[in-house]
Amino acid sequence: MSKVLVVGSINMDLVAQVDQFPRLGETLFGRSFTTHHGGKGANQAVAAARLGAEVTMIGRVGDDAFGNELTTSLIAEGINTEWIQRSANTASGIAMVTLAGSDNAIIVVPGANADLSVADVSAAESAFIDCDVVIAQLESPLASIEMAAQLAQRHGKPFILNPAPAMPLSPALLSKIALLTPNEFELSIALGTPANEWQTALQQYPGQILMTAGKDGAWYTTENGELRQQTSFNVHAVDTTGAGDTFNGALATFWHLGLSEASRLACAAGALSVTRAGAQGGMPTLAELTAFLAPAGDAK
Repeated sequence: MSKVLVVGSINMDLVAQVDQFPRLGETLFGRSFTTHHGGKGANQAVAAARLGAEVTMIGRVGDDAFGNELTTSLIAEGINTEWIQRSANTASGIAMVTLAGSDNAIIVVPGANADLSVADVSAAESAFIDCDVVIAQLESPLASIEMAAQLAQRHGKPFILNPAPAMPLSPALLSKIALLTPNEFELSIALGTPANEWQTALQQYPGQILMTAGKDGAWYTTENGELRQQTSFNVHAVDTTGAGDTFNGALATFWHLGLSEASRLACAAGALSVTRAGAQGGMPTLAELTAFLAPAGDAK
């Protein structure tokens, strides 16, 4: 069993479905309202846990009802929440999502996620010693993510960074990353390179970047600089929410199998996740992934 350490965000998603977006000052009736457990960090932790990894998470929630529910949910998934701290007098992070047809408008309020400090990450150094691989995103303060990369490097653990939301990354941070997992837009922002020159960017960092490409799967280079594509899997998509987080959680879980096999399994898990509604709701178990990749269902 792979031991995965996740450093990242924990949110409650508040989703309202409407026939059309309200105009400024207008009040409309909505069709439905639901809440979903989210945050890129929590999503990736759940994805890894369902695929059989032993998962520990470092993050923050508020001292509110959402904080209680989010932490309880992670525990129910078998995730070690020892290093999830509570922020006093602070609300948990939320995402307010308005859905109108196939379009959405989202407001994210980081809440307690913004309180994840360098000291919080440093206090959890024993978790870095005990894990096999570390994965993080950029919904938490950058200084804390940089500390996570530093601790992973100190203890010889591979550090995977999913650079979302997109922001420029320093050479110092890039030097500590075993694998960067952006989409094409995030890659351009992270490295400060033209979006249409992604192949050149991948070859400049051989074996260190895997670029996700939606229906086209993922692209990466070998340590020798050879460009390779992991094709996607043909499925009927119901809801693409959380597919990227499923991909990243799976990639960390199967990291020990090598980048080629890990990316194949991650693409399969991501494809399987879109066949059901919800981010965490669509994330497959290891048994479901194995069945999907049985000879009759393997679309490799």
